[in-house]
Amino acid sequence: MKNGSISDISEDILKGCKAKNIKSQEQLYRAFYGFAMSLCLRYCKTPEDAREVVNDGFLKVFDKIHRFDPALSFKAWFKRILINTAIDHYRANYRYYQHDDFQMASGLESIEETPLDRLGYEELLKKIQLLPPAYKLAFNLFVIDEYTHEEIAKKLGISTGTSKSNVARAREILRKILSSAGRVYLEK
Repeated sequence: MKNGSISDISEDILKGCKAKNIKSQEQLYRAFYGFAMSLCLRYCKTPEDAREVVNDGFLKVFDKIHRFDPALSFKAWFKRILINTAIDHYRANYRYYQHDDFQMASGLESIEETPLDRLGYEELLKKIQLLPPAYKLAFNLFVIDEYTHEEIAKKLGISTGTSKSNVARAREILRKILSSAGRVYLEK
């Protein structure tokens, strides 16, 4: 696929999904489940929440497949749907728990950044999962999916300053987690 100009979904699957063919929907689900799950695990608190978001995302795709432009990348279109679904899930389930985020962050002290060269991708994702939900959401959107703070603020219904603050606090928490992980790793 070059510059998103050729779709990454077969024409037969696309036609079948538009016709609400269950076999085509199953093929699409099987082809993109791993991608969807890995993305949603970054945004959700638990694997069960991630599965729920994945399934909700697929339902939205099947419902809105007629809006998809086959000249574009299906994966990019699907990714946006999944991220928006994860944000909706967050809003529905975590907005009442934001005070926990502030309580956890209030006890943190500034620490020096320590490089952990041997920290693997999977380990890093596990560490990101330890972040409070609001911080994890802003961190993933900003650092991993490259949204701007303005876009994050609009999507989450928060101020740009809150988005910046949440990312900064997430980084601070991750530095502390990684620093202690580095000490444990070096002691082994």
